[in-house]
Amino acid sequence: MALKSRLSGETEGVETLLRNARFELMPFDSFDEEIEHLPAGATIAITTSPQLGIDRTVEKTELATGEGFEVVPHVAARYVEDREHLDEIARRLTEAGVTDIFVPGGDREEPAGEFESAYDLLTALEEMEYEFAEVGITGYPEGHEFLDEETLAAAMDKKAPYATYIVTQLCYDPDAVLEWIEDIRARGVDLPVEIGIPGVMKYQRLMQISKKVGVGDSVKFLKKTTGILGFVKQLVGSRGTYEPDDLVDGLGPHVDDDDYGIRGIHIYTFNQTPDTESWRRGRLPS
Repeated sequence: MALKSRLSGETEGVETLLRNARFELMPFDSFDEEIEHLPAGATIAITTSPQLGIDRTVEKTELATGEGFEVVPHVAARYVEDREHLDEIARRLTEAGVTDIFVPGGDREEPAGEFESAYDLLTALEEMEYEFAEVGITGYPEGHEFLDEETLAAAMDKKAPYATYIVTQLCYDPDAVLEWIEDIRARGVDLPVEIGIPGVMKYQRLMQISKKVGVGDSVKFLKKTTGILGFVKQLVGSRGTYEPDDLVDGLGPHVDDDDYGIRGIHIYTFNQTPDTESWRRGRLPS
């Protein structure tokens, strides 16, 4: 594949990623305060919370669109009760001006209703009167804790015709992401990719989140790139705070490479927006 120079990647490519970043937030009580730290008109993805349910996601979507943000709500299949419920959700999102939705399966052990998977919900949406210009589905550069690679590939192949882009699970290793993109391209999946990266946060919390969402190999990558002593020094030198500089620098050179089709970065803020936004602004040219 044609690759741009590292220097170019550290300037134009990285700047493109950071200027067009998407911020993912959870619809907790802190949400209203968190969005105040984001730039006006920013694109915000809002998750579906296991504790609060999908209706809270819709409520926060209506609030954020009313304040001028571009919002991409998660319509997690296993949280939607039935087609009537889906119709209501689609109606409210459309009325709020939403044109882009993200459809994961959802991490709920038992589905709330008839939708077992993202594919089930995507096909149901096709039969409804409401349409969304953009529909995202999930990608797993490091695999899934409970699903093998063959199962993941088959699921993506089924969902891809109903989607316009892919958002990847959290990953710290740019090479792992790029190799995964090469793999799905070889299978004929040509959807553009939003690459999921962690925001700025304390290492201890990030490690806990990483293990919970099943990206243990990426945690090993953080240690492997510096060695154990280097990793400890990194912890101490950064006052225990992770910043995704190496990750965006590794992805930057490939931003304009059509073979990869990188659409942007999707920042998992875990509702730590002030530190993440401060880091993002600090990396941009003044």
